[in-house]
Amino acid sequence: MGKGEQTREAVLEFASARACTVGLEGLSIGELARELGMSKSGLFAHFQSKAALQVQVLGHASDRFVEEVIRPALRAPRGEARVRALFEMWVAWFHRQQHGCIFVAAITELDDRPGEARDALASQQRDWLDVIETVARTAVTSGEFRADLDTRQFALDMYSIALMLHLTVRLLALPDAMPRANAAFENLLKGARA
Repeated sequence: MGKGEQTREAVLEFASARACTVGLEGLSIGELARELGMSKSGLFAHFQSKAALQVQVLGHASDRFVEEVIRPALRAPRGEARVRALFEMWVAWFHRQQHGCIFVAAITELDDRPGEARDALASQQRDWLDVIETVARTAVTSGEFRADLDTRQFALDMYSIALMLHLTVRLLALPDAMPRANAAFENLLKGARA
């Protein structure tokens, strides 16, 4: 990786963390340049526009999510074990995010704001739901989950549990948030089993 690519990666890592606290709209090339001790023109050369910066921040976060959640979970055996690994890796991802999950922050920020960043986020979230659904479908084909399981509903329910966990940990600071999320997930699995 060249120096320019290293700089770009460092900026995207920093901007991803900042976006969790100030939102994607709160990111500016000038402010990032000041905070990182870089020239504004140097940073502009990497991103060209605020919209491009936002899309690349989301892309960077998505790449990290794939590396830290999806790829490791897909190494688990097919079936319920892989579904469980996916959920556990996702929960671990939430807990590692010091400033909260960029995707949860971006969902509430961009849901009614058309543009490239919203389109990129929507595409990423559709892909994530597709991954969950596909993993659930493999549990159906392996015979561990019911043949009539609505795998799309399963994916949406699993996503809902993770979003509720984020809310109850980050905003409400409920001490029993994790046990309740685990119980909800176990109930989801129980209802899906053959």
